[in-house]
Amino acid sequence: MLTIFETIEKIAIKIDHAIKTEDLGYSDTENTSGEDQLKLDVKSDYIVEKAFKDISIVKSLVSEEKEGVLELHDDGKYTICYDPLDGSSLADVNLSVGSIFGIYEGELKAENLVASAYVVYGPRIELVTARKGSKPKHYRAQEGLFNFISEITLDEKGKLNAPGGTQQNWSEYHKKFIDGLFAEGYRLRYSGGMVPDLHQILLKGGGIFSYPGTSDKPDGKLRQLFEVIPFAFMYEQAGGQAINEKGMRLMELVPNHPHDTSPCFFGSNYEVTKLRNAYGMKA
Repeated sequence: MLTIFETIEKIAIKIDHAIKTEDLGYSDTENTSGEDQLKLDVKSDYIVEKAFKDISIVKSLVSEEKEGVLELHDDGKYTICYDPLDGSSLADVNLSVGSIFGIYEGELKAENLVASAYVVYGPRIELVTARKGSKPKHYRAQEGLFNFISEITLDEKGKLNAPGGTQQNWSEYHKKFIDGLFAEGYRLRYSGGMVPDLHQILLKGGGIFSYPGTSDKPDGKLRQLFEVIPFAFMYEQAGGQAINEKGMRLMELVPNHPHDTSPCFFGSNYEVTKLRNAYGMKA
């Protein structure tokens, strides 16, 4: 696992360089969801694929930017599902973006995730890694090397509210839940980038990130293997919770397809309990 994390560190430096120097325009291709790909998406995907090709413990790669599974090493142990550049459309206005990695052993389902990591590309490059049985670890790049900063623990209650999805497509009970948080004094912190928003909640001690099912996307927008499950693992390891709209732990998801999506809620315990009540979920 150390080899995989060290490879992610090298990837992070290269993607950060690409963000700062590459063309930010659109390519002439689409991803698996039919969305136009930015040249930066394609470049970042290439960087990740090239970096893992020679890592023998990696059996295969699954990218948000491509269909299917890329087989690498028959004797490999892990499959890495990744979003090479989450929030890439924010790069041209110089907002933070990120990369997400889910490391699975065996069948691609949440219970087989053994570790996860994400990188934030902002004023500084930051990396967070998580493994079973320990708190997520926060690192910061300094002169090309990642130095350990601290372990991450969520408080029981936070102050930040990051609500995703187009408001006109929210259900009435979701809108009431969000309005209730603001009435309690929660601060709006939503950039449109999953990685920086969830990272901020983790580092600031708590709050909630929500991306519900909406009238136009009843199954949510965020992809299970690349985005939802890796962050669910992070939040549970940090002492928080991660559930779907039915109250099921996101760490119990079993995707039918590599690009399946899910409504998702990540937060500290107080906010997730409040969400359960608002949605009428069973405890």
